[in-house]
Amino acid sequence: MSLDPPGLEALGELLTRNAGAGPVRSAEQLTGGASRQTYAVATETGGGPSEFVLQREISPEPRLPNGMADEADLVRTARKAGVPTPLVVGTNRDGAAAVGHSFFVTERVHGETIARRILRDDRFEQARRVLPSQLGRALAALHTGVDPAEVPWLEVTDEVGRYREVAEELDLVSPAFELGFRWLEANRPVGGDRTDRPLTVVHGDFRLGNLIIDEDGLAAVIDWELGHLGDPMEDLGWLCVRAWRFGGPEPVAGVGGYGELFAAYEEAAGVPVDPATVRWWETLGTLKWGIMCGTQSNRHLSGDVPSVELVSIGPRVAEQEYDVLRLIHPAASARAEAAVGAVPSVGESRPLGTGMAEGGGRPSSADLLDAVRDFLLGDVSDSTEGRTRFHALVAANALATIGRELDLRGDIAERRGRRLAGLGFDSERELSGAIRSGQFDDRLDDVAEVVMGSVVDRLAVNNPRWLVAPEG
Repeated sequence: MSLDPPGLEALGELLTRNAGAGPVRSAEQLTGGASRQTYAVATETGGGPSEFVLQREISPEPRLPNGMADEADLVRTARKAGVPTPLVVGTNRDGAAAVGHSFFVTERVHGETIARRILRDDRFEQARRVLPSQLGRALAALHTGVDPAEVPWLEVTDEVGRYREVAEELDLVSPAFELGFRWLEANRPVGGDRTDRPLTVVHGDFRLGNLIIDEDGLAAVIDWELGHLGDPMEDLGWLCVRAWRFGGPEPVAGVGGYGELFAAYEEAAGVPVDPATVRWWETLGTLKWGIMCGTQSNRHLSGDVPSVELVSIGPRVAEQEYDVLRLIHPAASARAEAAVGAVPSVGESRPLGTGMAEGGGRPSSADLLDAVRDFLLGDVSDSTEGRTRFHALVAANALATIGRELDLRGDIAERRGRRLAGLGFDSERELSGAIRSGQFDDRLDDVAEVVMGSVVDRLAVNNPRWLVAPEG
């Protein structure tokens, strides 16, 4: 859904009125999803800023009471508190209904959001050195500088309960995640996903990808749609989740250590950071992302959004299972990996187990093969540029996964069956139920070792590179 002429005219009038900009010269769509779209907007020179970003909600019912104008108020409030954010110049409260029923416009902040470039390009070398401290100070400004009373529509969320419900809706079978849920419940810190600690405004998705980085470091924090009230340590833990390191060697956004982040936060906020609490939130964040991978894949499997990209996210569930187990049962995980032995590198094979087909959001090889076949016969035959090229790479990875599974399937059933039988079960579904019921609470480390063996086997099929675990 592009901006039609009335929408462009209304947008131009708003920008002229609020920012002194000239008529809109162009509005290029950058992203488009099920709920919102983002446009880069250029105007004629009119004595004011000439580049803006428009975000608008396209779902029929706004997520917040006043639509994206509420989200814009959160951005304004954070900016006033010292968080680097884009300057808001207009929202759906300003009229301009032709632009959309729910939207806001900001000045454009130049920089990079693609993690691979931030972590590897030479021009960001200085930025990488200062980024951990800058991120700590930005979070401190948000958590201590924004009064929750200024954003009264933000809600308190129970993230553990929320993602337990999502996993149940998906019918996601994962003994590793069941062990994760048991650990999270047993080790809740003071304030951990509860209201024992004074609540603060939490960004909710503070990580590379939602940060604009320039050569000097952090230029702006964007994408505030998941803002809510909660424990401030949630943002620090989410930032350190391994998936958001994007292959970088360090725990904080792939570029820095915990100590750098915590020291900057403590100095700016005037409150100490409890590393154990951050670790709890990092564990929850890892489990959350694993469930979200299943959710994304299930959008394809359900037929709602046929997509080779979405279905290929499903096998990444195993990556998060692996990371959860390493966080909560490190000794048992190490024993399991040692028992499995060396795993094949990409392109090699040896008989290991899998299990992708059991549980919602975890596709079978047949699902992957059908998705890739349909994609290659459709889009790739018509074009090999831009996003289609990206999808072709995704499709190639999916084919590699299928190939490894076919190569390694020789003793899949025997290995899985032997592990389960050792605990007295016939399926991972039965084992998951037993873990959830507390049946193994007196021997969780032993169960974790067994579960980790199966997860390592699964990763040898899905993504052997993930088995080279980082420190931290």
